[in-house]
Amino acid sequence: MIEFIMATNNQGKVKELDRILNPLGVTVVTAKSKNISLDDVEENGATYAENAKIKAMAAFQKSGLPCIADDSGLSVDCLNGEPGVFSARYAGENATDEQRIAKLLKNMQNIPKAERSAHFVCSICCVIDEKNIIQVEGTCSGTIADSPKGNGGFGYDPVFLIDDGRTFGELSPQEKDKISHRGNALRMLSNELKRFFDNQEV
Repeated sequence: MIEFIMATNNQGKVKELDRILNPLGVTVVTAKSKNISLDDVEENGATYAENAKIKAMAAFQKSGLPCIADDSGLSVDCLNGEPGVFSARYAGENATDEQRIAKLLKNMQNIPKAERSAHFVCSICCVIDEKNIIQVEGTCSGTIADSPKGNGGFGYDPVFLIDDGRTFGELSPQEKDKISHRGNALRMLSNELKRFFDNQEV
């Protein structure tokens, strides 16, 4: 197995990444498990892709090992794309998922169902070495529910409705992987990594 460092402390993200990349012979661990601190890394990019690359490069430079980072968020159309790249900090630096969801729903009070469209975005950067950097981006469209439903997932999952009327929070991990922004991005990454590994064997 090849070990990749995931530049996050979010165990939900690590599990999703590990599920999809494991068939390639890649196992994913957190930076923290390798005693690598990324607390001083400032995510000051203007886009998800820029932030993902900032984190992945920082983890690679500190460890010298292959690193993966993602930056993801929720964009709500009626809020002009908010919370966007500030999704994790929407209700303050140390806010909980519940607090972020509460702020979102408060800002969407009295917005009719037809105008509650939104989409998740996930940009991933994989730094294999200094010369081999892969970047991909996946999306998933849906609407914002009036109230949270389901105990699965993390982040804004309990209020993100898909076409069948369920939220991400009500899906099994396998169901979510098939359609989510991160699942879509990870499948693209998996294809790119497979192509890279195949070329290395030639």
